[in-house]
Amino acid sequence: MQIAGIPVGDGAPLVWIAGLNVIESEAATLEMAASLASVTTSAAMPLVFKASFDKANRSNLRSYRGPGLDEGLRILAAVKRETRLPILTDVHEPVQAERAARVVDCLQIPAFLCRQTDLLRACAATGKPVNVKKGQFVAPQDMRHVVEKLHEFGAADVMLTERGASFGYQNLVVDFRALGVMRRLAPVCYDATHSVQRPGAAGDATGGDREFVVPLARAAAAVGVDALFVECHPDPDRAPCDGPCQIDPASFERLVREVAAIGRALSDVAQR
Repeated sequence: MQIAGIPVGDGAPLVWIAGLNVIESEAATLEMAASLASVTTSAAMPLVFKASFDKANRSNLRSYRGPGLDEGLRILAAVKRETRLPILTDVHEPVQAERAARVVDCLQIPAFLCRQTDLLRACAATGKPVNVKKGQFVAPQDMRHVVEKLHEFGAADVMLTERGASFGYQNLVVDFRALGVMRRLAPVCYDATHSVQRPGAAGDATGGDREFVVPLARAAAAVGVDALFVECHPDPDRAPCDGPCQIDPASFERLVREVAAIGRALSDVAQR
C-alpha cells in the first residue's frame, strides 16, 4: 500500500505515524509537526503526521474532545500546506469520512469501531488508504474479516494496527505474535502509545505506563512491522488526553535513533 506516495509494507522502509493525540491549537499542531519532521528527516525515515479533531470515546463527559470536524480539518489542512507532510486522522461516523478525505491522506478507524461495517464502507468509498486499529476484543486472525470488507467495498490500500488486547479490567497486554498473524493479511503498524493504556485507571480518565512506550516500540521493530505509531506532547503530564501514554519530543528523537539502529542491525544480519 501507499500513503501519499510513501510505500508501506512489502519490504519498504519503516514508516513513522506520529503526532498529537488531539488537536489543541493550530500553532501547537504546526510546531509538533515541524519538530517530528525534523527528527525523521534527519534519520532518513518517512513520517505521516497524525492528529485527531475529535476524541469521541472519552471516559468522562467533561473531558476535552478536540476542536471538532470543521476547525480540526482546517488546522490539518494548514499543517499539510505548511509542512507538506502526509496527514492521518481518525473518523468515528460514516458522514465524516468524505469530509476528512478532502484534506487528509489516510483515514483511521478507531479500535472500538473496527467492525462497524457502514464506517468501513464509507472510508473505502473515499478511495483513500484506510488504517484500522484492531479492537482490544478482537483476535488478530479475525481481522481478516475487516480486510475482506474493505476490499469488497473497493479499498485498495489497507493497513492494520495492533494496540494491545484487554487483559482483565483496566489493563492491556501486547501479544507480539499478533504482528506476524496480521501481517499475513495486510501491512501492519504497531501503536506503542495506546498499547500502554490503563483504561479507566485514573478514576475519571484513562491511565497509562509511559515508561513502556519506548521499549515496546523497539520490540515491535525487532519483531518486524511496517509502521510505528507514537503520540507526542511537549508536556505529556499536562496533555488534555492520554497524557500518561504519550512521550515528549526528546524521547521520540531517541526512539527514532534506536529503531533506526535496530533496522540496520537486522539488515546486517540478513546480508551475512
